[in-house]
Amino acid sequence: MQVIFTEPELISMLSICKGTFLKECFLKILLRLLQMFKSKETFRDIVISKGSDQESSTSRTKSIHPPIESHWLLPSKEQDKPSSLSNTGIKSMLAVPNKIRDSLKRRGKSQSLQIVLEGAHEPKDEQLVESFRELLFLEGLLLGNKHNDYHTLLRFLRMRDFDLSKAKDMYANYLKWREDYRVDAIPKEFKFEELAEVKRCYPHGYHGVDRSGRPIYIERIGMVDLNALLQATTIEKFVKYHVSEQEKTLNLRFPACSVAARSHIASTTSILDVKGVGMSNFSKPARCIFMEIQKIDSNYYPETLNQLFIVNAGSGFRMLWKALKAFLDARTLAKIQVLGYNYQSNLLEAIDASNLPSFLGGNCTCADYRGCLFSDKGPWNNPEITELLQAVSAVEEVNNNGENSSVTADETPVSNRILATSTKEEVSESEETKFLQAQKIRALEEALVNTNFVQKIKALETALEETKMALRELAKHMENLRT
Repeated sequence: MQVIFTEPELISMLSICKGTFLKECFLKILLRLLQMFKSKETFRDIVISKGSDQESSTSRTKSIHPPIESHWLLPSKEQDKPSSLSNTGIKSMLAVPNKIRDSLKRRGKSQSLQIVLEGAHEPKDEQLVESFRELLFLEGLLLGNKHNDYHTLLRFLRMRDFDLSKAKDMYANYLKWREDYRVDAIPKEFKFEELAEVKRCYPHGYHGVDRSGRPIYIERIGMVDLNALLQATTIEKFVKYHVSEQEKTLNLRFPACSVAARSHIASTTSILDVKGVGMSNFSKPARCIFMEIQKIDSNYYPETLNQLFIVNAGSGFRMLWKALKAFLDARTLAKIQVLGYNYQSNLLEAIDASNLPSFLGGNCTCADYRGCLFSDKGPWNNPEITELLQAVSAVEEVNNNGENSSVTADETPVSNRILATSTKEEVSESEETKFLQAQKIRALEEALVNTNFVQKIKALETALEETKMALRELAKHMENLRT
């Protein structure tokens, strides 16, 4: 298979490019072409198992990975600059949210805040995530998709033990589910007015953080009145409410906890109080709710559980537990501790007493909120933190809109943006050409990794042909300007 450009054509085109931008583009293409032919290195999937950094390209077994936050370690406090999120720094930042917002608008997120919210990426994970991102790009799963950040892709990779093909299938199903279920519309359109009544017959809720800063989720399953629950709401609405809470946790609770803890938070610590629960509680409606929620959490919100404590487990629940374990994968089971009635020391080891409700051995009652499970107590309700996150979100939305406009440049030309800054036709055409050139180079770079040789050549030929056409138009335009 031959490359499109001949040597005279390349020399002619480089002579046309009087600026450095287009020359750099062509040199980058040629360098990648030479590297592709000279290098025989292939990519291999890496299994990250507990206590092992061994590479493997053959068979793999399910790995129990460490807590997901361990992949994003922050620098020690001694290494932080005075202006970073130190104990005094975060207080001053939260005390002047307007200044933070203005600073974010001018320079984007500060480096320290970015590390807190996004985490310092572990190099091995980062390489695998980039390979995964390139595979998704080739499959057409990234265009118009805003759920492709580093952490989301890493969660799906970890759930499939870094098998790119399996993770891709899981991620594709996730995107289809979000579209079919209209997940992005839930926060705006879904109203769960029966929440107070539902919590009375199904006590549950978020309450405080553990010693690492993760949000705590609690359910008192032994006090569930299933008949009253089904009178207060429907299974369909309850499941949709559960999805809305998962979205709130990803988009608000985790970032707020990250700011408060000054470290990246990406998982929850959960407590299930199963006092009085036995086989009789596992009725058909109960099974329906359990299986639907378990399917959603496992398939669409993977790797968001840090640890689950099941407390007050009597003989009746232990019989039920044998049946329930069949619905859970090995990775989830490894995060679960089934405890009897003397569980307080286990909980207090992970959670400070001030964040633990009194009915679980702590000293919090949340009397002003009719009880701890009605309070939704946590950093996500701190107005200073939420205002800071809103400012960050506003800046990211602007940045994302800019990136999306570059991806869809063929559908939405940049002429509007160019004409806003200049009325000269030749300037607008030149800037538009540069814009399109940069787009093609990015597409080429993303396409030339982790694919087979034929795909690489096809992608290269397509990008080079489009670049060739663009340069010919530019040369024609420059010739017209000279005459």
